[in-house]
Amino acid sequence: MEIELTTHSANEYDKIRSGRMTPAMAAEYLKEGKIVLRGFQDTLTEMYPLPDIQARLIEAFQAGGDTDPKSAGKKVRNWLKGQNRPTKREDIFRIAFALGLSESHANHLLGLCTDYGIHYRDGRDVIYAWFLRNRGTYEEARQFYLSLPPMPQSFESQAFPGDNLTREIQAIFRRVRDQEELRACYILNLPRLGALHLRAYTYFTKYLDQLVRPTPSWDGVQEPDWSLDAVMENYFSLRMPSSRDRSGYTAIQKLLKHNWPNTTALKNIRSRREDVPRKLLLLLYVVTENVVDGAYHESDEEYISTEERLEDHWWTLNAILTDCGMPTLDPRDPTDWLVLYALTADEESMSERMEQVIEKIYN
Repeated sequence: MEIELTTHSANEYDKIRSGRMTPAMAAEYLKEGKIVLRGFQDTLTEMYPLPDIQARLIEAFQAGGDTDPKSAGKKVRNWLKGQNRPTKREDIFRIAFALGLSESHANHLLGLCTDYGIHYRDGRDVIYAWFLRNRGTYEEARQFYLSLPPMPQSFESQAFPGDNLTREIQAIFRRVRDQEELRACYILNLPRLGALHLRAYTYFTKYLDQLVRPTPSWDGVQEPDWSLDAVMENYFSLRMPSSRDRSGYTAIQKLLKHNWPNTTALKNIRSRREDVPRKLLLLLYVVTENVVDGAYHESDEEYISTEERLEDHWWTLNAILTDCGMPTLDPRDPTDWLVLYALTADEESMSERMEQVIEKIYN
C-alpha cells in the first residue's frame, strides 16, 4: 500500500526509509537543522490563503475586550511569522471562527498545536464544534457554552464501558438541529462528558503494564513490579538531558526536549490527573516495540526489508494515533522524524537506536 504524503513530507520519509543513515548521520541531520519543518503558519495559510488573514485574526482577538490591542497584534504577527504557535485550545477555536474554517480544519489545527483534535466528550469542544458546523460565530458559541451547567470534575471510565463512547457522543450531537436541541442534548449527556481521553489512557495503561512488570526469571519466579522511578530511568531517559535549562539549545533541541516525560508526569497520568501526551504515547510504542500481546508479527522476520518494516509500523502507529484523536505521524516534525528513524532499527532495539541519536544531538 502506497503512503501518500505532501512533497516535503515524502522527502523526509524517504530519507528515513532508505536505511542508509547511521545514528550519527541522523543526529547530524537533525542537529544541523536540515529537516524541513512544518510550521503553524504554513498550515494556517494553506487553509486560509487570502491576504486579509492577519487583519481578520487581530480583529478577532481584540473584539472580545479580554486582550490588549497591542499584545493581540504582536501575538498574531508572531504566529504568522512562524516564531511560535498558539498553545491554548480557546485561541485555536477563536482562529477557526475568525477565518470561517471548517470543523475538520479546526480539528487539524488543534491536533497540530495541542496533541489532540476536537474532543467530543469535552463540553466546550462539542459546543464549539456544533457552532462551527452550523456557521455560527465565536461569541455565539462562547456565550452559549457559558450558559450551560458545568462539566463533571471527574470521570470514571469504568462507569461507562465500551471503546466507542466518544464516537457515540459525537454522533448524537451531529444529529442536533438547533440551539434548543443542543442545550437539551448537552444536559442529557452531561454525566458522560469528561476532559480526559479514554482511548489514549487505555493504550498508556497497556504499554506501561509491560514496563512495570518484569519478565519472570528462568525458574518462573515473578519479581515485584518496578516503580515509576525505575521505569523512567530505565526506559524513558534515553540520554535526554534532565536539566530544565534550555539556554543555548537550538530550535530542534528545544522541540525534541519539550514535554519529554518525567516521573511526576507518569504518576499524574496513571492517577488520571493529567491527559496522555502524544509524545509519551509515541515513546511507549518505541520502548515496548508494540509487543504487548505476544502475537506473531511478520514484520519481526529477518527477511522483511527495512522499508517494509517501517511501512508496517507507519500504518500501525497511525491507526493508534487516529484512534486516540491525535494527529498522524508527520515526518516534518522533529519528534515524529526521530520516532520513524527509531522504527527502522534492525540489529539493535528501537529504543537503543533512538538513544544513540539523542546522545549525539545533545553532545
